[in-house]
Amino acid sequence: MKLTDFSYNLPKHQIAKFPVSPRDKSKLLVLNRETHSVEAKIFTDITSYLKEGDVVVVNETKVIQARLYGKKEKTNAKIEVFLLRELNKQECIWDVIVDPARKVRIGNKIYFNDELWCEIIDNTTSRGRTVRFNRPEVLAAIEKIGLTPLPYYIKRDTVESDRDDYQTVFAKRDGSVAAPTAGLHFTPKLIEKIKKKGIDFVPIILHIGLGTFAAVEVEDLTKHRMHSEFFEIPKEASEKINKAIKGGHKVYVVGTSTIRALESSVTAEGLCRPQIGWTDKFIYPPYDFKIADHLITNFHLSESTLLMLVSAFAGDTEFMMKAYRKAVKEEFRFLSYGDAMLIL
Repeated sequence: MKLTDFSYNLPKHQIAKFPVSPRDKSKLLVLNRETHSVEAKIFTDITSYLKEGDVVVVNETKVIQARLYGKKEKTNAKIEVFLLRELNKQECIWDVIVDPARKVRIGNKIYFNDELWCEIIDNTTSRGRTVRFNRPEVLAAIEKIGLTPLPYYIKRDTVESDRDDYQTVFAKRDGSVAAPTAGLHFTPKLIEKIKKKGIDFVPIILHIGLGTFAAVEVEDLTKHRMHSEFFEIPKEASEKINKAIKGGHKVYVVGTSTIRALESSVTAEGLCRPQIGWTDKFIYPPYDFKIADHLITNFHLSESTLLMLVSAFAGDTEFMMKAYRKAVKEEFRFLSYGDAMLIL
């Protein structure tokens, strides 16, 4: 496969800047792999496809308020510090991105308020830095003063409602700098309705990093190097998934992050293994998925690794691109705050 096989034209006005309300009233494009049909629905219609004994696997990662603005000591220059991931909890060390990077050198201190500051202790990339914070309760501190890390393509300032809007109802464990956006469509009311049908929600973890937005810069996909992300599949989760598989029930997976974690932990028998670790798995066509029967996802950027993954799941890249063209034509809303897709 080539990079240009995953290219399409997305009008700027179809990039959703805010979510619909209520969340579960977003549009749903249903792709049937057997009939090659594409049908427009509403997200709440998803209940009609789920049957007793099926499981819905979700990502319960929580987005941290990763975007901080501070002032450099002595000069008072305004510096943005974007938290990427915690490297050492005891020593309060984090990987971050700074902007403007040219003003930030090793040894500089950046103050965010009277209680929180960090010191630059290493350079990692042109904009990347390693910092040491002055206190261990970094996550608690940024929850108050940090801003929601909206994706770069949402061209507006962050507002207070983003703290809730850019968080799924499944969110429990801090760690992501981007939301598992397929989960944004679920509401407590919809979840209860699904559970009453005898369907279990199974939570796992994959903390989404900023690399999810990284552009693919090679035409030959075999030469692309995928970013690495932390994931955890608890024993209880793997047991529920495997029980559904052995019982002939369907495994519905919510989001590309969730399916990436599952496919990184498969046994020789094609079952789900409990595991804690990091994955740099790059999924693109052709690919034989072992765990998921059906996938719930959002609409993704042109030429992105996420679009490649869902195309692999569809089993036919041209079929997927046809569906995307239909979504554009019918004014679906795209990307993080946009509409959803169900691949049967």
